[in-house]
Amino acid sequence: MASNHLHYGDNLDVLREHVADASVDLIYLDPPFNSNRAYNVLFHKDGNADSAQMQAFDDTWHWTAETENQYSEAINGGVPYDVADALGAFRTLLGEGDMLAYLVNMAPRLVELRRVLKKTGSIYLHCDPTASHYLKLMLDAIFGPEAFRNEITWKRTTAHSSAKKFAPVHDVLLYYAAGKTPT
Repeated sequence: MASNHLHYGDNLDVLREHVADASVDLIYLDPPFNSNRAYNVLFHKDGNADSAQMQAFDDTWHWTAETENQYSEAINGGVPYDVADALGAFRTLLGEGDMLAYLVNMAPRLVELRRVLKKTGSIYLHCDPTASHYLKLMLDAIFGPEAFRNEITWKRTTAHSSAKKFAPVHDVLLYYAAGKTPT
């Protein structure tokens, strides 16, 4: 991969086509959170508060025929055996719903990120508490539980109250190392 080169497109395709094995020192991954929201990019003109916008990405996941195909591809050799087992267990536990669709999308990307990480490299996966426990199990299947270094709690706002539930005020960073001596 050329340094200072920006790739545009699906990160799975970019990883598979343009990033060599064991070539990356550090990965900070801030993927969609399965928030069930659409996110927009705002364009300001000359500092004017009025802005144009377009949808950047849709962070909604649903079990569809396409998701079923991705799942079948993954468990039939598209991901390593332990990861396929994890996806199978998630399907048994969660059923064919939104969270499983999210995990099916994340699994091959996390496998590819493991492939490109150097032995001295590390990965930080930014996620929220609704999926962090599932993603940790997925990372355990990909890296091995011994590669887990820490769960970092990131307070993203000051405390606030909600009449119906405890307020969501933190995100999670899952830290894994590819080898025994990460840089």
